[in-house]
Amino acid sequence: MFRNKEWRLYMIWLVGIALITVIGLSFISLLAAAIVAMVMILLIGISIGFTRLRYKEVERLSGYLRQISSGAFSLDVRDNQEGELSILKNEIYKVTQMLSEQSVRLADDKTKLTDALSDISHQLKTPLTSMTVMADLLANPKLPLEKREEFTQSIVIQLERIDWLVSSLLKLSKMDAGTVDFKRERVCVAEIVEAAAAPLLIPMELKNQTFLIDGESDVFFQGDFHWTKEALINLIKNAMEHTEEDGVITVAFSQNIIYTEIMIRDNGAGIHKKELPHIFKRFFKGERSGANSIGIGLAMAHRIVTSQNGAIEVKSKLNEGTIFTLKFYRDNRS
Repeated sequence: MFRNKEWRLYMIWLVGIALITVIGLSFISLLAAAIVAMVMILLIGISIGFTRLRYKEVERLSGYLRQISSGAFSLDVRDNQEGELSILKNEIYKVTQMLSEQSVRLADDKTKLTDALSDISHQLKTPLTSMTVMADLLANPKLPLEKREEFTQSIVIQLERIDWLVSSLLKLSKMDAGTVDFKRERVCVAEIVEAAAAPLLIPMELKNQTFLIDGESDVFFQGDFHWTKEALINLIKNAMEHTEEDGVITVAFSQNIIYTEIMIRDNGAGIHKKELPHIFKRFFKGERSGANSIGIGLAMAHRIVTSQNGAIEVKSKLNEGTIFTLKFYRDNRS
């Protein structure tokens, strides 16, 4: 306590004033001087004792802070009494709780990052291994021309798959980091549905699938045309891949004063009830997923829709089909 320069100066001034007062009074009255001297000694003693208690309390708080800095976030230093030290204790407790929550989030993010890297590694390992094997076979000059063309085409397909995976992961990373600036523009639903379905019409025709659009031309919502088209492509592609030949895929849309609704419906294989809560998770693959499925398209669609003041729901029954419902809610800018 006495190592504190400010405290030493305070005591010097206090003792100095007391001495001057006592000496001055001694010329007037020795009794008055004695009484004042005793009072000043008592006040100085009380001041020293009170300050010592505060120093002990501050030292105790310093000990708490050292423990907190070492990770002991469960300490409770709250004090419901009045006074600046009690306020300080409560503020320290609030900061401790905040640090505890941040620590939990960081640990959770670290786990998610580890899982994501593991999933990405797994997704890349299979096509890379396959291409390595085929490249070794292509190095054989005696390999028949038919096999050479088959392996070359297979490598091209695997490269396209890796390119799509990397591109999708980069897009998801941008959205996770909050660096995607979603536009707020008037989007005609009929136009965006046609644009999303265009690259999938030929694959649907090869499976003899019927693609229907049901909705008025004046239905619209406020959002980003490019990113929403990306989400719709993934949803329509998912419907196409899980619908058998001669199946029907329908995109219906409408609007009301609250939201614009887009429904992607198919009469395909459907999704098992136990899988429904997980289908929007990254790298999740259901029991009926295709061999080439990566499990990232639906996760991206969900992220894009929810990032634009929207919601996405799914209903499905085995062997009856699946319905994805997108709702883009209106706000004052709509």
